[in-house]
Amino acid sequence: MKILIIDNETDLRSALKNLLQLCDIDQLSIDEADGVQSGLHKIKTFDPDIVFLDIEMNDGTGFDLLTQLQHIDFQLIVTTAHDAYAIRAFKFSAIDYLLKPIDPDELEASIQKATENLHGNDLKLQLQILMQQISSNTDVNKKIVLNDKRNTYFIKISDILYCEADGPYTKFFIANESPILVSKSLKDYDDMLSNYGFIRTHHSYLVNATKIKMLDKKDGGILILDDGNHVPISQRKRDAVLDWLSK
Repeated sequence: MKILIIDNETDLRSALKNLLQLCDIDQLSIDEADGVQSGLHKIKTFDPDIVFLDIEMNDGTGFDLLTQLQHIDFQLIVTTAHDAYAIRAFKFSAIDYLLKPIDPDELEASIQKATENLHGNDLKLQLQILMQQISSNTDVNKKIVLNDKRNTYFIKISDILYCEADGPYTKFFIANESPILVSKSLKDYDDMLSNYGFIRTHHSYLVNATKIKMLDKKDGGILILDDGNHVPISQRKRDAVLDWLSK
């Protein structure tokens, strides 16, 4: 396994290298770079399987590096200080990230995930979605990456009808498509999609407000969507939902 660490801080590169050497990785080979230009050179010459990429570096950002790559055939793990906006973008794109200082258990989980996906996903498309999120607007033509057990889906946010909690999972209902079951909680997607006109109508439901056709006020309230599906409004959420819809 060939791993490249791109980070402008020598101490952080050394600390991550030490943590990686404690992981159970077959035929581990580690190389380092300290910025955008040196990172691009190392990617070309070292041909890594996994790249750990810092966001802020002396000669640019990790995003600057990514946009200069013509072909991406490695797994990416972003390392970053806590930045709520950037982390939200990573969640939309399903690109893995680790917060500094790096937790050894989280590192092992990321390595395992990257190893399983070495030849199984399209990082270029995920990066496109990441860069969409980094831009400042909330265009509903932006996409979100959804992973189920078999596939990776790149879904337009505007095509999502509603989301339904299924235990610790979330089921996405999408216009003219089969539902997609994703192993993240509904709260995760509530946090991600609230800026895109999605409203929490119930403990178990998150609805795209642009898909609401009618409000049936009987029995506490039911939303009827464009495709004919009915979504309940809980008593606890009723006032907030009605206030949101009235605006």
